Amino acid sequence: MALHPPIRVIGLRKAFGAHVVLDDVSLEVRPGEAVALVGPNGAGKTTLLRILATLLRPSRGMARVAGYDCAREAERVRAHVGLLAHGAWVYEDLTPVENLRFWATLGGLPHGRDALSGALAAVELDRVADERVRTFSLGMKRRLALARVVLARPSVLLLDEPHAGLDQRAGKWLDAHLGGFKAAGGAILMTTHSFGRGLGVADRIAILAAGRLALDAPLGGLTPDDVRRLYEASVEDGV
Repeated sequence: MALHPPIRVIGLRKAFGAHVVLDDVSLEVRPGEAVALVGPNGAGKTTLLRILATLLRPSRGMARVAGYDCAREAERVRAHVGLLAHGAWVYEDLTPVENLRFWATLGGLPHGRDALSGALAAVELDRVADERVRTFSLGMKRRLALARVVLARPSVLLLDEPHAGLDQRAGKWLDAHLGGFKAAGGAILMTTHSFGRGLGVADRIAILAAGRLALDAPLGGLTPDDVRRLYEASVEDGV
């Protein structure tokens, strides 16, 4: 049993000048668990992911990944985190193999042909491994970004709208991959605007409203309509 939860946030606050984006947020994600983070635009969802990914420093409070402080032990945190940002962030004039080799070299990851080919096969891009990324659909570019995560083998996934731009087949593949990741003990924190497809892999829902955590509850047998009602009530109360 892990001594530390994969993700732990206590009393987190983030302000940009006088503008408070997160205010006294506390949240925990356990091994083998996926938490869906929902809320209106500007609620602080992406800011929370960026703090956990060590891309932003909190103004106050604590954020830890695998027991390491995200502000003071950033390098150790990054070794455990796989981040899939809302944008694909791929180099369109390179091939998938060249993209992966570049990322792997920067991150100190395996970058032999077998390792790169295996990561591309995992996201079903091995057949186009040597084509220019500029010819890819948005969904294919998102899968290429996910191949980087596959290559890194993190214990924590931070996903910003992971289903955005994916067709039905790619969405099903992603859900299966995330289910396997959870089954192996990985922890997932993901933002979503979808109360159907986006919550398919989640075990809990955490609702941010006006920078505060308005609700943290197990999904259990809740239907998308149930979630929508909870969301509307929580956001209305948080305004």
